[in-house]
Amino acid sequence: MDSVEGHKGPVRLALDAEGGDYAPAEIVAGAVETASAHMHVLLVGRPEIIEPCLQEAPAEIRRYVDIVPATSVISFHDEPAWAVRNKPDSSIVIGARLVTDGVADGFISAGSTGAMLAAGLLVVKRIRGVKRPAILVVLPGMEGPIAFLDAGANANCRPEHLVEFGVMGAAFARTVLGIAQPRVGLLNIGEENSKGNELTVAAHRLLAGSTLNFVGNIEGRELLYNHADVVVTDGFTGNVALKLLEGTAQSILQRIRAAASSSARAKLGGLLLRPALQTTRASLDSEEYGGTYLLGVRGLVVICHGSSSRRAVANALRFAARAAEQGLVTQLPVDVEAALAASTRASDTVGGEVS
Repeated sequence: MDSVEGHKGPVRLALDAEGGDYAPAEIVAGAVETASAHMHVLLVGRPEIIEPCLQEAPAEIRRYVDIVPATSVISFHDEPAWAVRNKPDSSIVIGARLVTDGVADGFISAGSTGAMLAAGLLVVKRIRGVKRPAILVVLPGMEGPIAFLDAGANANCRPEHLVEFGVMGAAFARTVLGIAQPRVGLLNIGEENSKGNELTVAAHRLLAGSTLNFVGNIEGRELLYNHADVVVTDGFTGNVALKLLEGTAQSILQRIRAAASSSARAKLGGLLLRPALQTTRASLDSEEYGGTYLLGVRGLVVICHGSSSRRAVANALRFAARAAEQGLVTQLPVDVEAALAASTRASDTVGGEVS
């Protein structure tokens, strides 16, 4: 990885060693796979649980992996906000504090999504001017990655929140995905300006009057066709869409495997197509990027799927390191503050009602 100006020394990432269905073994294995002189990993959790998983780690890698003790774990059954407030010694809270205190450049966890959201808001805290932090996921577009948000942080949104999402998504696309002038689209049920419910109609008006490079509505069937580099929606719709995409991809791949083994001729054809099918499978794999970003908080927070394997954890670490090296955390507040101010002025000029 190439460092960018402004980031000195190796990237230091905190990783919740006890979060996820396969913790700590798979989490620690992902850390061992990626730790290097350029990326130091801080494993947060109970040392007596983590240490046995590090026994077979090569000595040259072990020097880049440290353990930060935590004495408890926030489970999926705990009420998130209560747990963050009442379990200060938990792996999620300590990991978030490492970011707040400047010890780590980012924090990654496959633990409770709700607790990660609560820790982002209560410990890391929001960027000034951001009303609703959002979960951003990178989708595998036909022609390249697509930043999609909100994927589940805010079930109920107002039109101005979707403008915020567009601003943050565009900043992410520029900084992390390297898209100079990202196109922003609004997920909707039709292309016409008048289509949709009250939220999307009002959001369309605000987005069109903003300084964003807004390209209009994007229908669900167009989501992966790169008609926009950033697609925004409310968290309820976004979460449903994301899980539908994941389930559809898994279903298609399972059907292809079943068809390829249905007869001797199919097996021969499957053998010939295997390289192409493996490439397709990789492009549709939800573990390719490993995790989702919580944008709008004053630090790099990455939320992984609860069933993350070591590959997903390793990819999440790599992608988080890239975001840290490219200055997402320092650049995002600057972009958000400037863009939100400009968007508000532009919206007021065209008569948009922002409350």
